Amino acid sequence: MVQAGLVLVSGPSRSGKSRWAEHLAANSGQPVVYVATGALRPDDASWQQRLALHRQRRPDHWTTLEVGGNLSSALAQLLEAPPQPQPLLLVDALGTWLAHHLDLSEPAWERECQSLLHTLANLRLPVVLVCEEVGWGVVPATAIGGLFRDRLGALQQRLMAQSAAAWLVVQGRALDLHALGHAVPLR
Repeated sequence: MVQAGLVLVSGPSRSGKSRWAEHLAANSGQPVVYVATGALRPDDASWQQRLALHRQRRPDHWTTLEVGGNLSSALAQLLEAPPQPQPLLLVDALGTWLAHHLDLSEPAWERECQSLLHTLANLRLPVVLVCEEVGWGVVPATAIGGLFRDRLGALQQRLMAQSAAAWLVVQGRALDLHALGHAVPLR
């Protein structure tokens, strides 16, 4: 059962993280609002295939919000006027949201992060947030790849500090990070 608060579900590509998040949402007993952050990219056949797989797995009775890069403002609207009955929000995914903001300067990126963190901390709805894991292997060959990796990793640590639960999904197995892990000291 997912209670009010933030639940992080992270893992590498094709690990099963979205399926695990969907499992948590489906078994919550609550109405589900699926919040999609990815760009639509109609000319990208591979991306369209991924989107189709996600759509096929979602039950018809789930509501879908396509927010793209506007995650913070979409969540803020739910903060001001929460739907009734109160749903569980399944946000898929943090990395696709971050990709919309790679061109921001560091101060603007920090404001965007603060907005997201503040909204999530004040939202009185359960939120399951899917997060991509990067940086476990090859160092990105491009500056933008390194920026994505660094911003995502730093933001995930900040989100973990406010999470009620956190799961790492690897090779189709979900590991409870709060039960298995210890917080790394900041200094």
